Amino acid sequence: MTNRIIFSIFGLLAMPTFAFGACSVANLTRCLDSACAINIGANPAARCQYCGSSAAGKPTQGKTMKAISAGASMKYTISDKELKKAPSDAGERYVWATKACLEKLPDCTADDVTDNYDKLIEQSCTAAGISTQLANLLEDVNEEKTQSACASEINTCIVDAKHCLADYRNCENDADFDKYFSECSVAAVGCDSFSKTIRSNLITARDRAIQNADKILTNIVNSYKTARENKLKNTQNACIDNAAWSQCVATVCNNNMPHKCDETHEYEETLAGQLCEFHKIACDRLK
Repeated sequence: MTNRIIFSIFGLLAMPTFAFGACSVANLTRCLDSACAINIGANPAARCQYCGSSAAGKPTQGKTMKAISAGASMKYTISDKELKKAPSDAGERYVWATKACLEKLPDCTADDVTDNYDKLIEQSCTAAGISTQLANLLEDVNEEKTQSACASEINTCIVDAKHCLADYRNCENDADFDKYFSECSVAAVGCDSFSKTIRSNLITARDRAIQNADKILTNIVNSYKTARENKLKNTQNACIDNAAWSQCVATVCNNNMPHKCDETHEYEETLAGQLCEFHKIACDRLK
């Protein structure tokens, strides 16, 4: 669908892209429905109207509204208080609801949302007589959207797996970026007046992402280098005056020799020294 979300555009790069446990699709759906399927019993197009496409029309308002989460555990649903902060634009609400639900269900990922919930939105759009794949063509081309809505739509398109990706690795070259931005801006109907500003902001985001990626790689390389140097230094220090060998002998005597290598059983200390000889061999190779 046209509203697939990659969370890096919301500064969530630190959020993991994998889950340690199994994602509960039922709980994830219940959570997303609490923001995207309000009054769905009486309005099958609710998911499409709330979190799919503005072309589906405005959702039902008023006292007759009934949340899908009514009676459900608040642990996996978005509360009425939280919903007051939800955006009214369908694309922005999809992003907002996904972020909120992934915080409540840490075992789930953005891919789980795309793989399981997008098809429910598409079914809802079909019920509304609208195919989300054609939604942009059905919108009024003369109707201007808000800059925020346009930025969200174009951002989502740009970082899609078919375009730049979330870390912009496919768009380091300006020509590649311009090609994908052109495709995404054309698809975003009603956003022409904002395209220049949005492009500038995306260029800044791309440059920052690439720069940060280089810094992260450099930090990783330096950390491994430091670890190796410290390990070598510690090993060399352990070789001074056969310190590591002496410590090994003391440990073997204490833990493995029946008489603890006392003065009346010197053979035990001799045997312990032989068992620890590998320390001296290693130290000789470091010289």
